[in-house]
Amino acid sequence: MSLLRRDCSSARLGVLGSLLVGTLLALFARSAAAEEITVYTTLLPTQLAPYTQSFRQSYPDISIKWLRDSSGVIAARLLSEGPRSPADVVFALASENIIQAGSAGLLLPYKPAGYDEIDRKFKDKNDPPLWSGVFAYMAAVCFNTIEAKKRGIPAPKKWSDLLDPRFKGQITMPDPASSGTGFISVSGWLQKFGEGPGWDFMEKLHPNIAIYTHSGNKPCNSASNGEFVAGISYSSEGVLDKGRGAPIDVIFPEEGVGWALSTVAILKSSKKQDAAKKFADWAVSPAANKVYSEFWEVIGRPAQRQQSSSSAVDPSTLITDNDHYWIASDRDRILKEWQSRFAGKSDPKR
Repeated sequence: MSLLRRDCSSARLGVLGSLLVGTLLALFARSAAAEEITVYTTLLPTQLAPYTQSFRQSYPDISIKWLRDSSGVIAARLLSEGPRSPADVVFALASENIIQAGSAGLLLPYKPAGYDEIDRKFKDKNDPPLWSGVFAYMAAVCFNTIEAKKRGIPAPKKWSDLLDPRFKGQITMPDPASSGTGFISVSGWLQKFGEGPGWDFMEKLHPNIAIYTHSGNKPCNSASNGEFVAGISYSSEGVLDKGRGAPIDVIFPEEGVGWALSTVAILKSSKKQDAAKKFADWAVSPAANKVYSEFWEVIGRPAQRQQSSSSAVDPSTLITDNDHYWIASDRDRILKEWQSRFAGKSDPKR
């Protein structure tokens, strides 16, 4: 009997041991599956779901904690936090902002898988790169056709058409100090017209501006709902509003438009660099570009671009030359000059 009890006890211990090992393995697997990276982003909350879904399909063992704000706020936060930042990755921040973070030594050099396959305009000059371009967004004018007709205001074809006195108080645009969308318009004018003529253009435009908004999409939304006739915003927001039935046209002035290259970069201070690298790999992948093509006209893998209803031509032919490193090095100077001239009409709600 004692031998039988001993055998039974051994069997029970074996079962308990197996259960314990199984439980520990399950807990370990659950813990691994719960690995979370923190991503700073400028994407709108309504855009986050498809990006999250696409990433999780590629990497189901990694979850994302999104922390979003406007590009100006995120750029300032990165420089303020330095190596103490809680973020692992920065996603969809404009190149001039991410270049400043790189110059401050905050970024991890990393060449994502598939980097060689993206458009050359989307590549960092460093080798290995500190950042990778993922998509570009373009300035455009959202023009409310109904409100314009009431006021006898013709649709603009050129930027100079916005100087028409009939537009007085009927245009909004983003504050470039808080919005990347605002900054791409300002930097685009300075590069296209030259610094002197560019500032002269903005001085002449200023009387027609009702307010400089905190966010980049608000000018288009305000034009869409009839608060103002025109909003200088980014084209994708106009396409979305028009698709929802807003009575607007999305206009690309024929001189060309400013644009910003949105990027992905890994923070050197990240304690989850392996997971962060997987995010960067995904960000330049065909899977991610499929999502980009649903929102943006110019993407890192042009062959995957969908034809946008905002333009009958390839949007890449509409963008002006863009010196990302000049913009990054002169950004503070440009913003200081802009604020000294025009900040009196900036939205006080921050």
